[in-house]
Amino acid sequence: MVRFENVGLRYDMGPEVLRDLSFQIWPQSFQFLTGPSGAGKTSLLRMLFLALKPTRGLITILGKDVSTLKRADLPLIRRRIGVVFQDFRLLDHLTTYENVALPLRVRGKEEAEYRRDVVDLIKWVGLGERLNAPPLVLSGGEKQRAAIARALIDRPDILLADEPTGNVDPPLARRILRLFLELNRSGTAVVIATHDVGLMDQVEARRLVLADGRVTIYD
Repeated sequence: MVRFENVGLRYDMGPEVLRDLSFQIWPQSFQFLTGPSGAGKTSLLRMLFLALKPTRGLITILGKDVSTLKRADLPLIRRRIGVVFQDFRLLDHLTTYENVALPLRVRGKEEAEYRRDVVDLIKWVGLGERLNAPPLVLSGGEKQRAAIARALIDRPDILLADEPTGNVDPPLARRILRLFLELNRSGTAVVIATHDVGLMDQVEARRLVLADGRVTIYD
């Protein structure tokens, strides 16, 4: 599903912040991406969802060589990659329902086609009672679950989550982790970027550890 081969990344003319990254992410797999603050986890995630190109090396995502992708091809590939951002990126003037449905509305789909799926997904993340609530009245944990639902509305092949439990208490962090595990059991590959050792210790899962610009893999 994803292959990195000797990938390096630098910003402008500075030193490489990531170097010689070689790993694969398999279909239906579950893994944590971890490492100290500033190790490059977010930069690696940005390359995974095609927001950033490597300085060198080869990245293949969903069978496509990233270096040869045309701009017109990007939306089709990105629909297959769900992303949960650390800062949620919900629109304050929209309700929970409208935020989750937004990717479908932008593509011009009729509400009658997707309403049931959106409502069912919002209920699945435990926000059935907050369907019509705007983000301003949601707690941090509720915003995180709304962001997860929005990332899943296109039924992606792979889900990337950047510090998804960084703003919630331990019981809610465990609940969010269970959502990701359930999603993975349904067939979606999951990559969770986190520095929360307590969270990672709850699951026997592969770890991609970034340090000094390089990745070490612990299966």
